[in-house]
Amino acid sequence: MQHFCAAMENKKIIITIDGWSSCGKSTLAKQLAKELGYVYIDSGAMYRAITLYFLRNHIDWTDTAEVNTALENIHIDFEYNPKSQQSEIILNGENVEYVIRDLVIAEKVSDVAAIKEVRSFAVAQQQKMGEKKGVVMDGRDIGTTVFPTAELKIFMTADIAVRVERRFKEMYEKNPNITLEEVKTNLEMRDYIDSHREVSPLRKADDAIEIDNTHLTMEEQLKIALDLVNK
Repeated sequence: MQHFCAAMENKKIIITIDGWSSCGKSTLAKQLAKELGYVYIDSGAMYRAITLYFLRNHIDWTDTAEVNTALENIHIDFEYNPKSQQSEIILNGENVEYVIRDLVIAEKVSDVAAIKEVRSFAVAQQQKMGEKKGVVMDGRDIGTTVFPTAELKIFMTADIAVRVERRFKEMYEKNPNITLEEVKTNLEMRDYIDSHREVSPLRKADDAIEIDNTHLTMEEQLKIALDLVNK
């Protein structure tokens, strides 16, 4: 039995899921992690937590020295919440899982994530988290920069109208005053910044497999991804 367990352990892989905002990356990543008993790491949440720290502490993120000092004071962890059955993000000992989903954070996170020092800081942490394998991580540059040798790379895409609708539903629950137009503008702005930034721009890795989930249900996309894992 011990030999069998060891063999199973050795077979653990790293799965990266990249793609545009509101393509269902984190939904699929969480589903896969649950099915496979892997650790789910939400890289977007890490950038959101850093953005939250910067805003709370009035950090001028155009000032490199100020950014570096701030990063020295940031400690990020993921903690499993048995109630929600999900990993939640902890910033300097505080659970900020729900605070970071605010539109104020959404409006600033692409700017903060484009900063070279911020990306180096986050990527180093993410790589450390993936050392033991058995990890599913989603983001913008996971298959290209964070884990370029990952065994399975998925790139998610979906029609912009569908993405706007998904994001609107998600944000409307927290802020009923939000408009569809605001959400569309925010998404388009994030797409542009994410794909045009100098450091680790969003792009599909050469060996990534694309999943367009415009017309897929959650169950259908999970089945496709699990088939890819088994291969």
